[in-house]
Amino acid sequence: MEEIVNKVAQSALTTIDLEKFYPQGETAVFDLKDHLFMELILKEKEFRAGLQELDWEKYRGKNVAIVCTADAIVPIWAYMLVASYLEPVAAFYAFGDEEFVHKTLFLKNLAAIDPEQYRDGRVVIKGCGDKTVTEAAYVEVTRLLRPVVKSIMYGEPCSTVPVFKTSRASGK
Repeated sequence: MEEIVNKVAQSALTTIDLEKFYPQGETAVFDLKDHLFMELILKEKEFRAGLQELDWEKYRGKNVAIVCTADAIVPIWAYMLVASYLEPVAAFYAFGDEEFVHKTLFLKNLAAIDPEQYRDGRVVIKGCGDKTVTEAAYVEVTRLLRPVVKSIMYGEPCSTVPVFKTSRASGK
């Protein structure tokens, strides 16, 4: 009887699971609209007083999306003022909706990848999982790895789609 060989296990493939870089924590929304006079006009004195009286602890440890959902003209410094209050309490904050904050955090987490540890390697970017991984994350990991790896594949080690392959020995 012929021995069955697991060629996938014997291959020199490295799998990267992007779910490991998935942003953690709850995201809250800070809507400037709620702090405007008639949800439309920013009155500086009242705006500043309202922010001083606000319980910022409700944002402690959270990722915060700073938005203004009203069709109002809001001076740039108002967003900066909100950010200055969030700095000591929020885990992360950015101007944009929840999706933007999620994507920004995902890209920030991916920046922790050291491409050199994959130099001249054959890498599979895992394609299936329990969490939704955006196209931006797949593009970013490709951007990070493409200059140094021999190949990039998408999917699972037993069934991959080739994305990139170099014939150069150094992977550059």
